[in-house]
Amino acid sequence: MQDIIAKVTAKDDRYACAITDKIISESRDTDKWYEYFDEFASLLNHPKSLVRNRVLNILAANAQWDDENHFDKIISDFLVHVTDDKPITARQCIKALVQVGAAKPQYIPRILSCFQEADLSKYKESMRPLIERDMGETKKALMK
Repeated sequence: MQDIIAKVTAKDDRYACAITDKIISESRDTDKWYEYFDEFASLLNHPKSLVRNRVLNILAANAQWDDENHFDKIISDFLVHVTDDKPITARQCIKALVQVGAAKPQYIPRILSCFQEADLSKYKESMRPLIERDMGETKKALMK
């Protein structure tokens, strides 16, 4: 397992992204990566935003396999990234919440509440409308 964490956090971002894409793709059809859920979750607060982006998407892709309710332990840490310091990470988190809500509908009220309470004032004028649009699209997808 240490090996997969090393690969997802590798300095070579292209390589780490390719590994992450493979994990996400395989997670659509199989629960083979779910057993590493807690290890991936341990990277949620990684200092490097690209690693946080990868992990948010891996965890969201594996929400559908979460029969053991590991997500209950990390939902608060996950939602913190709705207003991540890096606007790109915030956007990745917001978009990933569509998968989380689809797999775990019990979180939808909490996700929507998080959006309502989110203070976007720290973001540049150029980024704020994009984040607001992402929240709107995610909210729409969750309300279906």
